[in-house]
Amino acid sequence: MEAASQAGDPPADELVSDLIDNKEVGGVNQLFRTINTLKPGMDYSQLPPRLADFMREAEADPPGWTEADAKAAEGFFDEHHGVASMLQGTVGLIGTYLSPTGAHTLRSTGRLGGVEGPGRRLSQSTRLFQGMGDKGAMRDGTLKATVTKVRLVHASVRQLHKKSGEWDYAKWGEPVSQKYTTGATCVFSVQILQAMRHLGINPSDAQRHGFMGAWHYVNHYLGTLERFQLPKDADLVDRMWTKVRDDEWKKTDDGVFMTEQAVKYYRELLMKTPVVTDTFIAMVRQALTDKYADMAGIPRSPLDLFAKPAATGHGLAGGLGSALSGAVKQTTGIDPYKEALGAGNKVFNAVLEDAATHDKDKQPQMHQEIHDGR
Repeated sequence: MEAASQAGDPPADELVSDLIDNKEVGGVNQLFRTINTLKPGMDYSQLPPRLADFMREAEADPPGWTEADAKAAEGFFDEHHGVASMLQGTVGLIGTYLSPTGAHTLRSTGRLGGVEGPGRRLSQSTRLFQGMGDKGAMRDGTLKATVTKVRLVHASVRQLHKKSGEWDYAKWGEPVSQKYTTGATCVFSVQILQAMRHLGINPSDAQRHGFMGAWHYVNHYLGTLERFQLPKDADLVDRMWTKVRDDEWKKTDDGVFMTEQAVKYYRELLMKTPVVTDTFIAMVRQALTDKYADMAGIPRSPLDLFAKPAATGHGLAGGLGSALSGAVKQTTGIDPYKEALGAGNKVFNAVLEDAATHDKDKQPQMHQEIHDGR
């Protein structure tokens, strides 16, 4: 773990450092807008030679990746694409704020999200989660291109901190280190599978392993060194993550700040339907459990009270449907299980719509200095 916290991504770091030193960042930002359209075997002759060489090397499949792995991942997304994307883009992102180093990194580079606040970053992440389950994404090169772009943005953050002289390496380790990347992969994979279970959604064993395999694939294209790569076995990763989670997740001012920013963004997206946002917040709390929701600073809601009495005796595995359906459905005629997931989908769809707008913006994704406020 200590070695991973000190490790960056040498090939990407060297490339980005060189681009920044030679003040080529402006041109690279224009190129970033085309990277998501690149496919394996395409002509990279229009790219700067260093970037073209990097992209060719970055195309290589994960060691041992097979057709069976791709089919297993598709088997999960065939049934659970929508809910998994929604949970990754909401519950998962909030989970990453519980990493003190991760939250500090995000907050310290907050202005790199642009003057409009956190929405741009949230929407960019949302496009990645949605794209993971798109048909053929792990076969036609679109997902690896999207993830490689994220890899270069991570390298940009590391280099900006290094060149600013403001990062406390003794305290925080490497910015966006291999440890943080692998930890985030756990949050977006097995932690999401746990969240699904807390909500009463139970993928088959084959589907769970397929989803873990998809994140093994993504983790590879994020530049994770092979010795830090997570296996495709969901049960093994779940045990690993559950063992270290309470050492890695802590309540911090940075984490609570990032959560507040996210919740504010969600509320602003749905100003005309505040009850949907409240239902959504209750769903997030159930998905994370109260222990970690309190740690993140997720606000409590009167809607939470409906879940608690009915949840007695069911445990978290009973899910939101078991917790609420008896007490609330009988008196209101509303199935709160469906309402909560529906609220999550409305929030996620609003973020997707916002993502479509941000995809057309002119703000740079790589910056020349850390305090760039564009």
